Amino acid sequence: MSIFFNILVAIGGLAMFMYGMKTLSSGLEKSAGGLMEKILAKVSGNIFTSIFFGAVVTAAVQSSTATTVIVIGLVNAGLLKLRGAVGIIMGANIGTTMTAHILRLASVGESDSFLINLVNPVNLSAILAIAGMGIIMFSKKNKKKTVGEILLGVAILFTGITTMKNSIGPLFKDPDTVQKIFSLLKNPALGILVGIVVTICTQSSAAAVGILQIIASGSGGAVLFASAFPIIMGTNIGTCATPLLSSLKSSKNAKRAALLHFYFNSIGTILFLIVIYAVQFTVGWSFWNEGFDDGDIANFHTLFNVIVTAIFIPFAGVLEKLACITVRDKPGEEEDVFSKEDLLDERFLVTPNVAIAQTREAVVQMGIYARKNFESACMMFDKYDMREIEKINEREELLDRLEDRVGQYLIKLNDCKLNEDEGRMVTTLFHLISEFERIGDYSVNLCETANVLYEEEAHFSERANWELSVVHGAISEIIGLAIEATKTMDMNVLTEIEPLEEVVDRLVEELKAVHIDRSKNGQCPIEVGIHFLDILTNVERISDHCSNIAIYLISTKQQYETLKKHEYLDELHKHGPETYEKKLKEYSAKYSLETLA
Repeated sequence: MSIFFNILVAIGGLAMFMYGMKTLSSGLEKSAGGLMEKILAKVSGNIFTSIFFGAVVTAAVQSSTATTVIVIGLVNAGLLKLRGAVGIIMGANIGTTMTAHILRLASVGESDSFLINLVNPVNLSAILAIAGMGIIMFSKKNKKKTVGEILLGVAILFTGITTMKNSIGPLFKDPDTVQKIFSLLKNPALGILVGIVVTICTQSSAAAVGILQIIASGSGGAVLFASAFPIIMGTNIGTCATPLLSSLKSSKNAKRAALLHFYFNSIGTILFLIVIYAVQFTVGWSFWNEGFDDGDIANFHTLFNVIVTAIFIPFAGVLEKLACITVRDKPGEEEDVFSKEDLLDERFLVTPNVAIAQTREAVVQMGIYARKNFESACMMFDKYDMREIEKINEREELLDRLEDRVGQYLIKLNDCKLNEDEGRMVTTLFHLISEFERIGDYSVNLCETANVLYEEEAHFSERANWELSVVHGAISEIIGLAIEATKTMDMNVLTEIEPLEEVVDRLVEELKAVHIDRSKNGQCPIEVGIHFLDILTNVERISDHCSNIAIYLISTKQQYETLKKHEYLDELHKHGPETYEKKLKEYSAKYSLETLA
């Protein structure tokens, strides 16, 4: 085979290797189900715990870049403090070296031992490919298909390694030629530059080190420590490029997290270079001009990152201060305040289940704003307060802004590769943002009614105010249930909403009848009575929207393709389960005008 075709096949092998790593990483992230983000967000209190979990998560997803980008996203969303990010980033550098140890399997040759032949990359990739493809084709469950995706990713990765090794081998079969090429890389500046460039091009330090391992294993020991060492150092700096770019449009703290990664890797690399070359030029290293095979490269890569991490543990605070000095707060500017909009970080879109969880948190915040506005609006009928009206309007603006932001984010999320459950949840969230926004609108309507009464200097009777307080209590509780149901997806909470909604409907009808009688008897002016009925209409509609939220969530929870609302409600009201009837009685007693009177 000519040199041209050898290079072409090597590049093809590299493409398979990188695609295999991406498929493997994606499958592992899906199988984690957002667990790694939750772990990283919660383990930041202790530097040693942070390092450990940073290493474990990175080893699991086979990418320090992925871990660092996720950390930046968590910092940007306010879910992770900057100090906690330091340890995780340190651990990520250790975890990423596990890939190099996996790639050592490429050196396993033919043997009489069945077990050794089993881990031979050629045989192992064939077994994994058959198993993975079989699971994907014949399994109906998404979780099992994800396992198949992981196995297929490993198979493609090993196939890429084998392809690269077989094609690169003939190019470097002459040890003298290899030594001449790599002797140029003994120059630390040039070696580091090569490591940086290859890492940026492949967007993976593991891939860059893997290429070096393949060349070393196929050159018969012609790659020396003196030339391999600076390349490995360069990969450590090159891996900072993607996180730095990822942080450009983020909060100040997210930029600082990216800089933490850059400073840790760069300063650690420089210190290591100074020590290694200082010793070499004074005492000399016995292994300086010895051959470095793929196992040696993997061992050194791990040793380097472990030593640098151990050195920097006492100086974690210094790294944080250095990042804060680089990205300063402007004079008089307050520290970044995180809103729920910050949760909708586009970095999370690569892991849809995480993005969905973050979106649900933002929707929950919409519900919290809507409930606060309702409760504040109810207070206006007792004591009208212009300052509180301003707060209600501010929250309404936040609600509208969140609805728009969440809607745009869901559109982007919908364009991602979603499984059936994820797609159904995205559809439900589209409905929920509309429902909570409408609850906010009806709360504003209540404020407008209160404003009219204030300007007209009109008042409800003491009895009418008490009746409204009863229905207001029921509405506040049903909104709270809708928020809790959205947050937890708990079926027990979901099934409590409809009984309370039915009680609200009965209560509103009863209050309308009572108030009409008062108006007929001349106990309440017609003009004031109209406002009372408007209030009842608005609270009844709020209750209806809470019922809609419950039905959408039940639809998602029970995995119905479509849930016919009216048929479902009719059946529930006519032949409701025992739990429904029990809750109906409880709420009827709790919000009964006769009992409370």
